[in-house]
Amino acid sequence: MHAADNVAIVANDGGLPAGTVFADGLVLLDKVPQGHKVSLVDIAAGESVRRYNVVIGTAIRDIPAGSWVHERLLQMPQARSLVGLPMATEKPAPLPPLEGYTFDGYRNADGSVGSRNILAITTTVQCVAGVVEFAVKRIKDELLPQYPHVDDVVGLEHSYGCGVAIDAPDAVIPIRTLRNISLNPNFGGEVMVVSLGCEKLQPERLLPPGVIPISDQRDAQAQEKLDVVCLQDAGHVGFMSMIDSILRQARVHLERLNQRRREPCPASSLVVGVQCGGSDAFSGVTANPAVGFATDLLVRAGATVMFSEVTEVRDGIDQLTARAATPEVAEAMVREMAWYDSYLERGKVDRSANTTPGNKAGGLSNIVEKAMGSIIKSGTAPIMGVVPPGERALQKGLLYAATPASDFICGTLQLAAGINVHVFTTGRGTPYGLAEVPVIKVATRSDLARRWHDLMDLDAGRIATGEMTIEQMGWELFHMMLAVASGKKTWAEHWKLHNALVLFNPAPVT
Repeated sequence: MHAADNVAIVANDGGLPAGTVFADGLVLLDKVPQGHKVSLVDIAAGESVRRYNVVIGTAIRDIPAGSWVHERLLQMPQARSLVGLPMATEKPAPLPPLEGYTFDGYRNADGSVGSRNILAITTTVQCVAGVVEFAVKRIKDELLPQYPHVDDVVGLEHSYGCGVAIDAPDAVIPIRTLRNISLNPNFGGEVMVVSLGCEKLQPERLLPPGVIPISDQRDAQAQEKLDVVCLQDAGHVGFMSMIDSILRQARVHLERLNQRRREPCPASSLVVGVQCGGSDAFSGVTANPAVGFATDLLVRAGATVMFSEVTEVRDGIDQLTARAATPEVAEAMVREMAWYDSYLERGKVDRSANTTPGNKAGGLSNIVEKAMGSIIKSGTAPIMGVVPPGERALQKGLLYAATPASDFICGTLQLAAGINVHVFTTGRGTPYGLAEVPVIKVATRSDLARRWHDLMDLDAGRIATGEMTIEQMGWELFHMMLAVASGKKTWAEHWKLHNALVLFNPAPVT
């Protein structure tokens, strides 16, 4: 990956056997699986092992040239201190504007644009999940065919709402997360709530007056009172009366959503979340660099892009603070990292808890190596702002959304931040999806793209085989995002695959 590296990865499908001879004369001493590292030179015990021109570990014993270099041979470096970092020191030349690109989206009263036209039913507590699931199925079967311009109906189910320390300082995170998910651009400003009645998270606390955008006087009158179906209301006699009440209110929102039509919108209206899961050693070679190139294209077009995953960028914090547009943005990143360091310390774990067995099987030795491949999704543009967990993004350009690295929690928090398209890269493979926004799945390896041909939307492995350049793949992804935002279905949408919302709740559970 860099001239100063003393290891490289084996790109060949299935890996290479011991005895393999390379053009430069290097001979493999071990069988090396695909994606795993091989030492290019003799590395003595105690010497640094470098990939991406970054020290990813220290050799715990002598490693002869041609050896398989895996996590058991490396001592992971200490985390970079959050003191003395370069703060907004990089001043790159402005990227030239990218004009003339549009997509067909749904304009909202608050100025945002949806890529889908969905009725979302917010729940205040897990207790109502089964009832809402039953009602959503009825709505899809009986009502949705009457409203051809509405794409879907989803219940915003979660595990929060009661049995929690609702007034604890950190409780603000799950509450504002659910609030802002309810206002995602793909829901058209239509807010409908199903409540049990006795839960701690009361509807008025979740969605206080003034939170829901109002487009005209008619809507103002309709929204003076939050639209809530409370299952414990005395008027509900029996289960079916609850279901009938939900269907009756759903019809009101479906009527309004069905009046909406797609119209040309500038690419600057895109709000894209980028994330990786089931990562491997190719993530930082193919898919994530291509996403980074596409990120720069989006920024040039005036769009908003957010990258995330605290523990997967923590080891490159100096790279990020240097790229901050201002010292204030750099300081905000440091605050988020420091909060998360403390959060992990309270749980008696450190950042090494991040890498999974699959990551290691895919050639990633530790979180340092993983972080270097993850950060590149952010491209090269200056970082314009930081979005705390659960908050909504209010700026354009490249943003850092401070989320855990968990696929499900990160996706949930990016939904709250206001994304209308999600890009998800994977090397090991995952059927991850979101019901609320389209998810474009990018495979890091062609082998995965071939085997999972009806789950992966884009094969970035063609970069490793030399069929395409990072630049070409970045442009292909950029055009795919515009097509998907205009209504083209992803494979996850085709199969209706989606993961549950998982709210990040660092507050106590009672």
